[in-house]
Amino acid sequence: MTTLSVDRASRWFGNVVAVNDVTMTIGPGVTGLLGPNGAGKSTLINMMGGFLAPSTGAVTLDGEPVWQNEGVYRHIGVVPEREAMYDFLTGGEFVLANAELHGLPDPGAAAARALATVEMEYAQDRRISTYSKGMRQRVKMASALVHDPSVLLLDEPFNGMDPRQRLQLMEMLRRMGEDGRTVLFSSHILEEVEQLAHHIEVVVAGRHAASGDFRKIRRMMTDRPHHYLVRSSDDRRLASALIADGSTAGVELDPAERALRVRAVDFARFTELLPRVAKENGIRLLTVSPSDESLESVFSYLVSA
Repeated sequence: MTTLSVDRASRWFGNVVAVNDVTMTIGPGVTGLLGPNGAGKSTLINMMGGFLAPSTGAVTLDGEPVWQNEGVYRHIGVVPEREAMYDFLTGGEFVLANAELHGLPDPGAAAARALATVEMEYAQDRRISTYSKGMRQRVKMASALVHDPSVLLLDEPFNGMDPRQRLQLMEMLRRMGEDGRTVLFSSHILEEVEQLAHHIEVVVAGRHAASGDFRKIRRMMTDRPHHYLVRSSDDRRLASALIADGSTAGVELDPAERALRVRAVDFARFTELLPRVAKENGIRLLTVSPSDESLESVFSYLVSA
């Protein structure tokens, strides 16, 4: 059982705090690291992979510090989001070089296995400069897998992949998790995490916002207050009908938008209430649009929850 632990870790760059007092434990199985762009996900993964030292706090692998401990690299594979490849090499040469750097007894066989795992044998003799974004992602994955690590850290691994490649990679990561490996992948896309990870860690603005079973966190997101912009044929009459119901916590007229701003605290009840009340009062609904559905607003709610 391989476990990565982050204990009150922070990391800052000058006056910019990228990660702020984060504590989390990543164990066997597939864990999703979820958060909007710029939340600190890459910085966290770089600290877990030993590429960055925490400014304060600690990151350990089975109790051993990760930073400046070359022994942990036998157990960790990292797929960074940033391109860090040698375009003049072929894909096969790139993966082979990583196998040799790890000092494996048969680097050629290890490279061949890793390329087969990500289905890149057909392009192993082509220069990386000719690869698409998705192909580059898969060769980076092969280089991270070449030494058969027990921990795999992936930063936005699905970027640039076509649907078939995404499904193939998801199935591979799912199998690794089932085999007892510790797999952590970051994403800002809710659906990617939902399809692959049962356990998630949420970070927003460098802070640890939520942790636990995906369904529980999804419920927290769904149950949060929702804000709507509603235009109708009679906004004042509609406002009177809505404010009388417990599913709304606030209804106000917005003269600039010529609309109602509604704060719904019972999402399911409100979605049933609005069309019913409009019909009963002979009011035509012209526009009903959520005004807070960005990922940033959802994640920000989790921070304050």
